[in-house]
Amino acid sequence: MLLSILIFLLSIVPSVLIFIWLRSRHKDDTLYKKNCNSAFIRGLISALPVVVLSAVLFFLNAIIRLSLFPYMDNLLYKAIYTFVVLAFVEEIVKYTVFRLLLKKKNYAYTWADVAAVMVIVGVAFGLIEDIPYAIGSNPIEMLVRGFTMGHVGYGFIMGWFYGKRLYTGKKGYGVIAVLLPWLIHGLYDFSLTPELIELNDNFAVLGVSLALADIVLLILMIRFFVRSKKKERYQQPVLAIEQV
Repeated sequence: MLLSILIFLLSIVPSVLIFIWLRSRHKDDTLYKKNCNSAFIRGLISALPVVVLSAVLFFLNAIIRLSLFPYMDNLLYKAIYTFVVLAFVEEIVKYTVFRLLLKKKNYAYTWADVAAVMVIVGVAFGLIEDIPYAIGSNPIEMLVRGFTMGHVGYGFIMGWFYGKRLYTGKKGYGVIAVLLPWLIHGLYDFSLTPELIELNDNFAVLGVSLALADIVLLILMIRFFVRSKKKERYQQPVLAIEQV
């Protein structure tokens, strides 16, 4: 039991470090740090009802399957369940929290700031989600989940494209900001379903590939924030401060 707790604490270290790193991007900007704290707290709070809903649906899954979709192919049902019930709900909740934070208009966010805030929402959401997933998981699974940090990568995609939507004024990027992380998230969840693996063992490669893609996203995220300091377009305000 003690070992499992220690492994879990170790697994969340990367997420905590990312939050601290992004929060310290503007060392002397107290308002930026305040908004980062707000994004973190809102991400934590928003995850709670989603985790509870997911837990309830997990136990009701068999009943829902037999009562509402008795004649539907089980693999098709799993696809709908993972893409719509799980991935879509989670991404929409994070996106809503993110947008509500930006709507306060109390800070002149740059493209890089927008991406950072969304990543922080993803960090907090993922930390809460990791708790129930850790129950019954082995140390390897906890460490893999902790070091791949899917919600952080999806948050980076969402924040980057939404920042580009604000920078260019093209609404299509706002659509991509929601659709792309949802599709990747849904595909990842679906790739882990036993029904897909039972269909063909080779599909296990899909889950491994997507886990590796999460790591690539983390590398791209770090590269973006490091290089954004030298790129003018990432440092220009994309949201005006609301005059009171």
